[in-house]
Amino acid sequence: MIRISKYLSMCGVTSRRGAEAMVSAGRVTVNNETLQKVGTVIDESQDVVKVDGNEVRPVTEKVYILLNKPKMVMTTLFDPFKRRTVRFYLKRLRHRVYPVGRLDYDTEGVLLLTNDGDLAYRLAHPKYQIPRVYEALVTGHFKVEASDAIARGIKLDDGATGRAQVSVLGFVRNSTRLRLILTEGRKREVKQLCKKVGHPVKQLRRAEFAGITARNLKPGQWRYLSDKEVGRLQRLTDIDEV
Repeated sequence: MIRISKYLSMCGVTSRRGAEAMVSAGRVTVNNETLQKVGTVIDESQDVVKVDGNEVRPVTEKVYILLNKPKMVMTTLFDPFKRRTVRFYLKRLRHRVYPVGRLDYDTEGVLLLTNDGDLAYRLAHPKYQIPRVYEALVTGHFKVEASDAIARGIKLDDGATGRAQVSVLGFVRNSTRLRLILTEGRKREVKQLCKKVGHPVKQLRRAEFAGITARNLKPGQWRYLSDKEVGRLQRLTDIDEV
């Protein structure tokens, strides 16, 4: 017998603290019944546990993947509306891995996936200030005043304050190419920030995550992270290297 939070951590889905949030959000089922209590104890030898409709089991080997996510792809393993998900591109992978955070359906670029639940949870948590670099094409000619406003911080739809370092890469007709560096990874943060200063995003790509790029990977291609890259992620999130 084992608590559901510990079991989900062993399955690589998330950390124990992250598991509590998943249960509260109604994303976890046991024997096809939605779990109601965070502290539920299950029988790991008999009960069937699913997250977002996918059965999960304890991992025996930790895996770390970098995918160059294409546009118009869901950052999930299952979509009830039958849209293409990141799972489509991982058919050759024999391990089940989970996305670290999210990229919007129409956003492309660097996406990490792993079955190391604790590392995934920390990488996505604002506390660890993991740098994310985006390249955006926005409407209009972006001015210094807009950059300064975003750098100072702007209230987002969820009430939090979003901010980013912004630099102009160039102008294309009535549009501007921007490079933005964020460290908290809030939901749709780049789009919210740009829209609130009067420059809605037309195209968006995540160029880097924690210093890792998708260089030499075409959209839809993936590779394993190197030991050096994994070690760097562990140091950034205060996890002792193995």
